[in-house]
Amino acid sequence: MARILVIEDSAFMRNKIVTILERDGHDIVEADDGIKGLQTALERTPDCILLDLIMPGMDGVKLLRTLRERGAKSPVVVVTADIQESTIRQCRELGAAAVVNKPPSEEELLETVRRVLGKETNL
Repeated sequence: MARILVIEDSAFMRNKIVTILERDGHDIVEADDGIKGLQTALERTPDCILLDLIMPGMDGVKLLRTLRERGAKSPVVVVTADIQESTIRQCRELGAAAVVNKPPSEEELLETVRRVLGKETNL
């Protein structure tokens, strides 16, 4: 399946997301802050990135902007508790392929990742 980078500072949320994605057969790479996430994204070129917005070191919006400035092509799914329309719009303007509210259900997460990867979405 796909190599997916999960950038999330909450160990609980990161483990929940990783477990769901691993059960679906994906190869997971993890980062627990924005700086490590940026470095990993640029070095490993994942097929997809799942990105939290509020993190230490570098927030998700800045990370998304930096990825695009550096020419990274991996599709990004923002996974956030921030449901403000202005935040969602900003993420989309910066090239996010999708925005998913936290905590995501297994079905919603898999459907979104499969759609972003261009895979079949029937669960």
